[in-house]
Amino acid sequence: MKVRAKKHLGQHFLKDTSIAQRTADWIDTTSVQAWLEVGPGMGVLTQYLLPKDIKFKAIELDRESVDYLERTVVGLQVVSGDFLKHDITQLFESEFGVIGNFPYNISSQILFKILDHVDRIPAFCGMFQLEVARRIAAEPNNKTYGILSVLIQAFYETKLEFEIPPTVFNPPPKVMSGVLSGRRIEQEIDWNVPLFFDVVKTAFQQRRKTVANALKKFNLEKDQVLSNHLFKLRAENLTVQDFKDLTEFVERYRS
Repeated sequence: MKVRAKKHLGQHFLKDTSIAQRTADWIDTTSVQAWLEVGPGMGVLTQYLLPKDIKFKAIELDRESVDYLERTVVGLQVVSGDFLKHDITQLFESEFGVIGNFPYNISSQILFKILDHVDRIPAFCGMFQLEVARRIAAEPNNKTYGILSVLIQAFYETKLEFEIPPTVFNPPPKVMSGVLSGRRIEQEIDWNVPLFFDVVKTAFQQRRKTVANALKKFNLEKDQVLSNHLFKLRAENLTVQDFKDLTEFVERYRS
């Protein structure tokens, strides 16, 4: 008996096994030894992850899917729970990657949780709504470049691996999809990360304004603002490094 896709959970079950295998094989290009699959559903992607020489677990919110997986997939450790609420650091002793056909209604939240645990998650690979995947991988001076672009790219090298039509899902979504990957940038995090998040979000919330006008809430020293060329630009014109520099500036000159 198959699992019924539930609209409120954003479930669209992948039925094309070649796409599942291609997604699963991406992890072979990394050196990550442990992987967590988010939202395995009926195990279409799972079947290509289990045979790999990795430590592997899956986490699934839908109780019907959990029951199905426990009945049909031999050797799978499936955690019944909500990835967004679960203490995922307890699932593995050390670092682990995150992979899955992510529910589109919570895909951004999944990424923010990955960012919360960037020290434990060196890589991710997931199915996203194509528009969201493009936004995450977007470069500056582009209308799709935004908060997620900067925050994710500050910590991960991202790549849109391939695009996927709606017809390979059941039920088919009303949008195109894409598999997006991320590999953690090995770097010394020597900037104020919470302030960085605040600066990026504040700048893009008023993206049509110059950075000087968008960041007024920080009460920066006017003379210093006038002397810094970054404040004459708009948020979408700034690189990730520009935002890091901007964060350092705000930390130094806010009152």
